[in-house]
Amino acid sequence: MVAFGKKLKERQIQEWQGYYINYKVMKKKVKDYADQIQAGALNQRYVLKDFSRMLDKEIEKVVLFLLEQQGVFASQISQLNEQQDSLQEQPDISKVTELREAYRNVGRDLLKLLFFVEINAIGLRKILKKFDKRFGYKFTDYYVKTRANHPYSQLQQVFNNVGLGAVVGAISRNLADLQDREGSYLSIYDQPALPLQDPVVDSMESAIDRLNYSTNFLNFSVQRSLIMLEELPTPVEEHVDDQRYHFMSLLLNLANTFLYMINTYIVVPTADDYSMSLGAAATVCGIVIGAMAVAQVFSSVYFSAWSNRSYFRPLVFSSIVLFVGNVMYALAYDLKSIPVLLIGRIFCGLGSARAVNRRYISDCVPLRIRMQASAGFVSASALGMACGPALAGLLQTNFKIYKLTFNQDTLPGWVMAFAWLIYLIWLWISFREPAQEKDEVNNVPQKSNAENDALERGVVQPLLLKSVGDEQDNEGDQEGDGSEEAQEESRRPANSIVEAYRLLTPSVKVQLLIYFMLKYAMEVLLSESSVVTTYYFSWSTSTVAIFLACLGLTVLPVNILVGSYISNIFEDRQILLASEIMVCLGILLSFQVIIPYSVPQYVCSGLLMFVSAEVLEGVNLSLLSRVMSSKLSRGTYNGGLLSTEAGTIARVIADVTITLAGYLGQSKLLNVTLLPSLLICITSIFATCRTYNSLY
Repeated sequence: MVAFGKKLKERQIQEWQGYYINYKVMKKKVKDYADQIQAGALNQRYVLKDFSRMLDKEIEKVVLFLLEQQGVFASQISQLNEQQDSLQEQPDISKVTELREAYRNVGRDLLKLLFFVEINAIGLRKILKKFDKRFGYKFTDYYVKTRANHPYSQLQQVFNNVGLGAVVGAISRNLADLQDREGSYLSIYDQPALPLQDPVVDSMESAIDRLNYSTNFLNFSVQRSLIMLEELPTPVEEHVDDQRYHFMSLLLNLANTFLYMINTYIVVPTADDYSMSLGAAATVCGIVIGAMAVAQVFSSVYFSAWSNRSYFRPLVFSSIVLFVGNVMYALAYDLKSIPVLLIGRIFCGLGSARAVNRRYISDCVPLRIRMQASAGFVSASALGMACGPALAGLLQTNFKIYKLTFNQDTLPGWVMAFAWLIYLIWLWISFREPAQEKDEVNNVPQKSNAENDALERGVVQPLLLKSVGDEQDNEGDQEGDGSEEAQEESRRPANSIVEAYRLLTPSVKVQLLIYFMLKYAMEVLLSESSVVTTYYFSWSTSTVAIFLACLGLTVLPVNILVGSYISNIFEDRQILLASEIMVCLGILLSFQVIIPYSVPQYVCSGLLMFVSAEVLEGVNLSLLSRVMSSKLSRGTYNGGLLSTEAGTIARVIADVTITLAGYLGQSKLLNVTLLPSLLICITSIFATCRTYNSLY
């Protein structure tokens, strides 16, 4: 991989060379500190103080130049505004054209400044990460907290681009006013969604979007979706993204996610009743619900591989298989056949195209809207999870058409079969298969202006977004340039599950263990809810459906709360450990001990467990997306597949546990299934403490 110092030097704007952070000097300083500490010439306290002072000076140099350039832009725009006002009185087409070009020139200069800020931000992130890795000290947290929260913070000028955003707004507004709008007197502020055709404006907005990529709800949702983002997209890649993107195709992928999550949870309130109507025990509902997860273990792999070649065909196959699976699930009632019921659920699991949905967003959605699309993926999943049980609660009827029975047990199958049929028709009509990436790259016109190439280079990740504990992240700062073969090797994706597993560091394995634990606990809570509540409280199907729907509706508010507020106050590792402890507390409170089991105890403990698990899942996947090896951001055996497999296997084991525990009797079901959850939770807490104690 090419050294970052060399990349920084190549991409610097020559006339501004003296105002960039001196990455090479700081890198050498870090090495010198390490050598002197090892020799006993320096202590750690002095090193922290001296390096902080050095960073302050470098950031001050960047910020003062940034403010100076903003003043230049403000002066230029003010002069152009005066010329524009004079044209209002005496319109002149040639002067209007000249004025528009003058605004464009200011916009091009602003693009240089935006790239200047961006490259400095990534340099700061990398040198801080290098310092932390070298000394095993969480210097990044200390430095950012003390500098960013100070009332006279200069670091905030790098984080927050309010001044630059105002300049972008002024240029956009004036170009829009000068543009021929067929007599319209509307401003961009009257119609914010009004399309702006000027390419300079589009480029500025894309650059601002990259700089705005910070820790908020949207970014939290992106990381939770485990849709990996490349750190250094090239202009060619961004062009290819625009060529491959199709809004209706994206909408169809999100609809697939939404319907699949409904399909997963719509059977939960009635699975025990359906099992008993076919002559099986109520606890067989665990196998009925888990059969879908069993099949998903295998479908995730072949859908991930299939998405390397096509997106349309896997989605068509998924829809057909899900249609057949739901029809079989519904027909099992009249056929009086448990095997048909289970085969139907297995078919539904074989139609899980979530790997394709993730991959489409990662590969085909342009960078500037990828965060919104990823947040939409998480939201669609959450809404589907809530709508599934709610829909089951509405299907409380019983009638026959010919020999087919339509009741609360079979209607979930019939309704979902109809939904997938409609989706298949919509998919066939509206989906557009993206062009193959290689073809697209070959057809990209070469830019003649090298400066425009430099301006379009950018990075997705801003300052400090990656985890400092990423053992697998090759910083690209190794001495020497390395051969092209070595560079290619460092980016080559894993070719097998075994190879992908070998890329997992101890911290990644701990995160996957946590993900396994929370999925196991949530599956036990949801899958056995109908059996437990019927046994202890005599709840009806509608009541169970309302309870599960209410749990599902907490997902989005919890994500907003964590992504927008809690994650800005506490460190991720603190939220992670606190959430694990709260999940453990929820499990403990759920046990049925001496006192009679009551509705308040079940509802409150279940809500505590579920909400804590949701918080934990968000933070866990956020951390996982940061510490995962860059080789696992692409290819068939990617990070998203590994996490999906861990969660799916956890669900399968949980559902099997419910069924096996049923042989001990319903009176012991609750405690027997909660005990493994408690043991796994305690194990994950100890693993978390041990891992982060070694890192911090």
